[in-house]
Amino acid sequence: MPSHIPPGRTPDVTHSDLTEIIDFSQVRAWPRRREAPGCDAADLLLLDTAAAWFAAGHSTEDLVVLDDRWGALTLALSAFAPGQVRTASDGVIAEKALEANARALGVAAPAPGQIDAELFRGARMVVLPLPRSQDALEDWAWMIAEYAAADVVLLAGGRDKHMSRSMNAVLQRHFDDVVPGRGRSKARVLTARSPRRGLPAPFPRRARREAGLEAPIELVSLGAAYGGTKLDHGTRFLLEVLAQQPDFPAVSDQHGSDQRLPQRAVDLGCGNGTISVWTALRHPQLSVLAADQSASAVVSTELTARANGVADRVSTLRDDALSSLPDASEDLILLNPPFHQGNAVDTSVAHRLISDSARVLRPGGVLCTVWNSHLKYRPWLERRVGATEQLAKNPTFTVTRSVRRSS
Repeated sequence: MPSHIPPGRTPDVTHSDLTEIIDFSQVRAWPRRREAPGCDAADLLLLDTAAAWFAAGHSTEDLVVLDDRWGALTLALSAFAPGQVRTASDGVIAEKALEANARALGVAAPAPGQIDAELFRGARMVVLPLPRSQDALEDWAWMIAEYAAADVVLLAGGRDKHMSRSMNAVLQRHFDDVVPGRGRSKARVLTARSPRRGLPAPFPRRARREAGLEAPIELVSLGAAYGGTKLDHGTRFLLEVLAQQPDFPAVSDQHGSDQRLPQRAVDLGCGNGTISVWTALRHPQLSVLAADQSASAVVSTELTARANGVADRVSTLRDDALSSLPDASEDLILLNPPFHQGNAVDTSVAHRLISDSARVLRPGGVLCTVWNSHLKYRPWLERRVGATEQLAKNPTFTVTRSVRRSS
């Protein structure tokens, strides 16, 4: 680390050229909409903090931007230090935002990599918007500490309302020097230096969960996979309901008459792989395609499938919804959609997943969905997919079965 910045201190942070180097007003979230800005006060504070370290003499080489939500950080640092930036995001949607914003601004962006040892090897600075999940922060902090350069500076920033002291504690487990910066515009940056190497890897984690089968399912999870090794309450209810349906997983032909068994089920938003593995274990005639926009979810599902002996029948796909699948190509989709974006309740993601499910289902194909009852998805399911019946409801969740209309 620069000798003139002693432990427990950080450079003074002021507004810098890094926050003027691209037109941030043109950065958008994905899907790209005029009313969806792709930059916030935490991003700008992260860039000004990085600039302060550069001004203090820290290297401008081997920069890593991790889990950049919209590409603003990657594009600004790439314009400042061409050829020196590596980037990777857990979500494919963040990659699409980066690509679209780079094209809109005419800025060259590095190709996204994977979140692994090679991403961080020799990194001198890592810039990270703090993830919502502290498990993700733990997983990534360990990798950074283990593989980055000895003088690495980790800048982890977020909005005050989304931060907690426990985030400091996570970083302190992996770095000897963690300093909270001064707040600005209701945002703050945590600076971590002096990595602690040789600690046991905190992930993947494993847990055995009862799911109504002859034996418990062993769930395996990386830090950023939604739900970790828990059996999500909505997923548990969905599986209980499906187990009681005498005709599951049968689907109808396009006229709604003859029923047949599909050869494959799609688990959309697979998370830790619970639904995929349960389906493969309970219905050995089925293969399962597990899809998620999260790289950690995809790997977690692969590990869970392997741990339960069904890896030969569970394949995975990292995708924005089901965008890489052709129209009218699938018979059966199982869906437990997210109901939040960050810390806010947001139905738009679920609406996109339902709409893409409708596109991918064959006429007569079936979408089985579990959802938080207060969000009232049934009219959207009826409009986008087709006839929808309620299979079950408890105080929190509703399970429905929607049949794709013929036209």
